[in-house]
Amino acid sequence: MRLGEVERLRGELSEFVADVFASLPRRDQRRWGGCYLRGLMLDGRRKSIQPMAERLPDGNMQALQQFVNQSPWDPLPVRQRIAQRLTEAVTPEVWVIDDVSFPKCGTRSVGVARQYCGALGKRANCQVAVSVHAATDTASCPLDWQLYLPREWTDDAARCRAAGVPEDVGHREKWRLALDLLDTLADWKLAPPVIVADAGYGTSTSFRLGLEERGLHYVVALTGKEVAHPEGVEPFQPPCGGLGPPTLPRYRTEPCSLSRLASAESVGFSEVTWREGSKGPMTSRLTVLRVRPAGKQALRAAQEAGGGRYQWDGVLPVRTVLVERPDGQAEPNGYWITNLPTDTPIEDMVRWAKMRWRIEHDYRELKHGLGLDHFEGRTWRGWHHHVTLVTAAQAFLTLHRLHPKARTPA
Repeated sequence: MRLGEVERLRGELSEFVADVFASLPRRDQRRWGGCYLRGLMLDGRRKSIQPMAERLPDGNMQALQQFVNQSPWDPLPVRQRIAQRLTEAVTPEVWVIDDVSFPKCGTRSVGVARQYCGALGKRANCQVAVSVHAATDTASCPLDWQLYLPREWTDDAARCRAAGVPEDVGHREKWRLALDLLDTLADWKLAPPVIVADAGYGTSTSFRLGLEERGLHYVVALTGKEVAHPEGVEPFQPPCGGLGPPTLPRYRTEPCSLSRLASAESVGFSEVTWREGSKGPMTSRLTVLRVRPAGKQALRAAQEAGGGRYQWDGVLPVRTVLVERPDGQAEPNGYWITNLPTDTPIEDMVRWAKMRWRIEHDYRELKHGLGLDHFEGRTWRGWHHHVTLVTAAQAFLTLHRLHPKARTPA
């Protein structure tokens, strides 16, 4: 946005800042929060503090630096208010769990390590954050974030202290961070309609079980390599004999991969249209399988859910798997597992499964338009402040676009 466009929105932005930054104790903090948001929305190649301060008529690099990196304001109440406002405005069909990476040089920026970097499509030096987004086909917004800390960070107390990592923050796998974020949002009295995630999360039985323990419905991607039994296969109960505990029920047949189950000649695919795209209806060929997910993790989870090793009846729970095989392709290329009710229309399940595309719009606006990955600070506090401010800027623009009388700048 050009300076004149940002200035024309200044009154509307002031009302937004007064609301979402109401938890900040000092007036000057709220003022610099509004200033930072204008800097993020203003045109410019870099959205780090120095160039933003130079572009703003009232910019002050030292004041903005102090506000983002040193000021002890709590970002969580700000994110809470943003999440409350955006879920009311967007009325999401799904919440999407995802992670985003930030390529970085050096070793001192908090959480930076050599790990898989989605932005580059390979292992590289980067930071990674887990996020939860509210989404429909027409709008989306991030609700909360958490920075991922690799073990090489949490095993180095001196390094964490230098970056200002709180003492109670330890290593958490990304799927655990995602569940933590959902718990935080539940504390804010926000409930997801359906959880959507890619195979990085969907392949984790522990993650899916965590969603079910929280009473949440999900449609999450798989790779097709996961193993399962067909729905109709039942375990065999060996006869009891001798001393000791009874023999556990067991399946006599080995589970096979979902890709093999979906490739059976008896499986039929039908054409499904799930939404209208920019070039016409979005259509593909899909089918629904009812299976019993197997494997060590699934077996252990079922035993624990059954009340213990010797109380379990041996029957693995049934789940629905969506399989996509586009017209003209010999093999399926998409798999999703869900615990939605069996009478859920397949068009709805497919639309929700594929709604992850909307998050790419978020990341494009957050990164390329609002400087999400331009932060040059190194501390835990600074990173979470910057991400919160970028989220606020994107939330303001989303609310402005959704306003019935909005004239969105180019």
